[in-house]
Amino acid sequence: MKLSLMAGAALAAVAFAGDAFAQSAPGYSVPHMKDGRPDLQGFWNNTSITSLQRPGGVKSLVVTEDEAKKIVNRNVLIVLSKQDQATNGEDPNNTKVLEDKNADRGYNAYWIDPGKSLAMVRGEYRSSWITDPPSGRIPYKGDAARKGGYAAANFDGPETRPLAERCLMSFSGSAGPVMQNGMYNNTFQIVQAPNAVMIEVEMAHEARIIPIVAGPAEAAKAHNPAVIPKWAGDSVGWYEGDTLVVETVNPNPEQRALITDKGKLIERFSRWNEKQVLYQFEVTDPTLYSQTWKGEEALNQGEPLYEYACHEGNYAMKGILAGARELEAKGITPTMGPGIGAGVVIPRDGEGGGEGG
Repeated sequence: MKLSLMAGAALAAVAFAGDAFAQSAPGYSVPHMKDGRPDLQGFWNNTSITSLQRPGGVKSLVVTEDEAKKIVNRNVLIVLSKQDQATNGEDPNNTKVLEDKNADRGYNAYWIDPGKSLAMVRGEYRSSWITDPPSGRIPYKGDAARKGGYAAANFDGPETRPLAERCLMSFSGSAGPVMQNGMYNNTFQIVQAPNAVMIEVEMAHEARIIPIVAGPAEAAKAHNPAVIPKWAGDSVGWYEGDTLVVETVNPNPEQRALITDKGKLIERFSRWNEKQVLYQFEVTDPTLYSQTWKGEEALNQGEPLYEYACHEGNYAMKGILAGARELEAKGITPTMGPGIGAGVVIPRDGEGGGEGG
C-alpha cells in the first residue's frame, strides 16, 4: 500500500511538472509557417494590472478571482481612474485633478489604459510576472536596486533629460530587456521572415530586429561587438521545436534595462492557444542579482498598433527647459514632479468602490 501511494504521488508530480512546463494549452495544435516554423505573427498585447513584481501584502503567485479583484481595486491607476470618472459629470474639464498641485496628474483617466484585471497566464490569475524567486520580487544584490533606472537627469539641456522625454526609449520598459507593460500603449507586432524576426513595440515605436541562427552555439558568434551597445539590447534568436528562443545581451547603458553588459536575458515565445502567446524570460546578471530570476507573461491577441508620436515635434522639451529657467530665476532648483500617483489614497482590502470592492 505504501509503495502504491508513493508511486501514485510520483506519477502526480510528473504530471504536474508536465503541465507546469507545457508551452501550449492541452489539445491546442500550434499553427506553422510553410517551412515548419511556429507561426507567432500578429498583434499581441500585455495590457494588465499584473506587473513585473508582486504588490505588497500579496503572498501567492496564483490568486483566486476574488483575490484578483481586491488587488485590482488597490492599484493606483485604477483608483486614479475612478477618482477622475467620479467627477466627469460635475467637472467635465477635470479641473479638480489640479487641486493637489501635482503637475504629473496631467495624465488623467482619459489618457491611460492600464487594463481592468490581473493577467491570465496558463489559465491562472497571476499577481506578478516574476515566477521565481517565490517572493515575486527582483532579487537585487546589495544596493543594486538604488543604482538602477534612468541615468541621472537634470534640467541643463535636452541631452540631460530622461530618455522618454527625448523620445528615445519608453518609460514603460516595453522593448526590454525584459519586455514589460505600462499604463498605456502595450501592443506588440511580431513579424517573421526566414532569417529574422521583428518585434515592433508600440511604446515608443521601437523595433527589435532579431537575426535567426541555428542554435545557441551560433548565437554567441552572431552578436554584435561589445563596443556597440544597442537600445533594447543585442538580440539573436533560434527555434527549439515550436518555441522561438531569443538571447539578449549588452543593452545601451543609458537605458533602464534589467541587465548590464555582464548579464544575459533568455526569452521564449510560444503559442499557448489561438489568442495568446506565452512569453517566458530568464534573467542572469551576477553584478545586479543574487540569483537567476524567471517569469512568464501573457501576450493576448490585440488590435493593430498605432503610431506613438511621442512629443509631436518635441514641443514639450521647450516648455520643460523654459519652466526650469523660470524657476531658477526665482532662486528655486527645478526637480522632478511627485508622480502620477501622488495624493491618490489606496483603499484597504475590502474597501473601495466598483467591481470587487
